Amino acid sequence: MIARIWRGRVRASDVEPYRAYIAATGLADYRKTPGNCGAYMLTRTDGDVAHVVTVSLWSDLDSITAFAGHDISRARYYPEDGHYLLDFPEHVEHFDVTE
Repeated sequence: MIARIWRGRVRASDVEPYRAYIAATGLADYRKTPGNCGAYMLTRTDGDVAHVVTVSLWSDLDSITAFAGHDISRARYYPEDGHYLLDFPEHVEHFDVTE
């Protein structure tokens, strides 16, 4: 299993609407891609900023490619992300998972 991890930041005042937005877009897309084994969003508010981490679990690299495209190291963004995100990290991280 492979974990795909993305990190970003939003304004603390936007964390709840952003959570709903990501549940309806990114997390839903992860979960409907064959080979996805789970998807989660973690948030932590620190003053005026909320730190966001998405973790998706995948059966293999081909499944990640089906979701992310040929360059699986690049982050995938959605049209309304610009309304929420304070920055746009270019890359994600992948880790082998031990169960």
